[in-house]
Amino acid sequence: MGFLDMFKKKPKADKSAKNTADKAAAKAAPVKSAAKPAGAACASKTAATVEASKLPFSDLVVPGPLVSYKQGFGTPPNGKIKLAIYWAAACGGCDVSILDSNDGVLTVGDMADIVMWPIAADGKEKDIAAMNDGEITVSIISGAVRNTENEHMVKLLRKKSAIVVCYGTCACFGGSPALANLVGGGKDEILDYVYRKTPSTANFQADYHSDSAVVPQNKVDVADGELTLPVLYDTVKTLDQVIDVDYFVPGCPPLQESISYLLKAVADFVYGGVALPPKGTTVGVVTRTLCDQCSRRKEFRRITKIVEPHEIDVDPDLCLMDQGILCLGPATVGGCNAKCTSVGQPCRGCYGPTTAVQEQGASALTAIASLFPVIDDDPTCGEDEIIDIMSTIKDPLGYFYAYTMGKSLIKRSVTEKGGK
Repeated sequence: MGFLDMFKKKPKADKSAKNTADKAAAKAAPVKSAAKPAGAACASKTAATVEASKLPFSDLVVPGPLVSYKQGFGTPPNGKIKLAIYWAAACGGCDVSILDSNDGVLTVGDMADIVMWPIAADGKEKDIAAMNDGEITVSIISGAVRNTENEHMVKLLRKKSAIVVCYGTCACFGGSPALANLVGGGKDEILDYVYRKTPSTANFQADYHSDSAVVPQNKVDVADGELTLPVLYDTVKTLDQVIDVDYFVPGCPPLQESISYLLKAVADFVYGGVALPPKGTTVGVVTRTLCDQCSRRKEFRRITKIVEPHEIDVDPDLCLMDQGILCLGPATVGGCNAKCTSVGQPCRGCYGPTTAVQEQGASALTAIASLFPVIDDDPTCGEDEIIDIMSTIKDPLGYFYAYTMGKSLIKRSVTEKGGK
């Protein structure tokens, strides 16, 4: 797969907004030999320019044409850039995936001062707040916006950063945290269940606090002052629903190839003055669906029942949908090279929908319905039969919106009260 295939232009980029990447290039271009303003370069060049870079992808992991990689690239000509990596509402897998670039992560240390990375560096909020606006060259933010701290930090990093990268599925689409939007009672119902009704917490409260349940408070006074915790929101939001974002890197977590291409683009810019991709670019995806990347044989069989992989003897060569295993490949954008389906696990849709659709869940449902047992001599499928088939899906919302609830048309559970 070529470098050009790893990028696509998001269809609804804000053309009226000033190109943040252009501004970053004009402000932070580290190579004096780049006579043409970087902003003009970004406006006139395409992703194909990046493909023709002096530093092809392999140069992040093997000796390259500029210097021996084993000795490191060294400090950029005009000094190191500043890099921030922040972890919002997510599991932490995205942070770990950055380390999956293996030796390539050492290039980060060569070219950047890491001013914040909670998993690896001791950057403080007060230090970020004291910086000049735009002083951070790149901020890589993973996770959805779940609480007041998440919102404060992403807005602060946006203000202090020239470029913001939306990294991972939770940041791009809401991910698993956004499934909380389906809880009708919002955060109050979730907190009540977690701290009062799960078997372990219910027993704890009964044994030690039967008179009054103890639950976390947002504020509490102690001898040394006031302690606070972030306030949960009723609605989990994607990163671009809260701040302006320059680049998107989906995946749960993103693949090694995606982060390596991202690092390569930044390294090209820092060391070689190569124009950054256009604002709104999504890294690590192609224009086709995951099914187009899957090597399994497709026979488009009719299905009458949905099963889990462990319930049948899975044919290693046949399409999983043909075997009745619910797979979101037809509704998911390609880019992961079908790593899950190649080992017998169905696609769950973590890379999000293709540009042809907005609603990944509805797209998946349509793909499944097209395989219902409608045959030539009986071109109908009765409502009862449809209900019987759909009832074999154990958790429809969990299947169809496991990663994209934050960007779906549904967005959250709504309870009607008296028509209001």
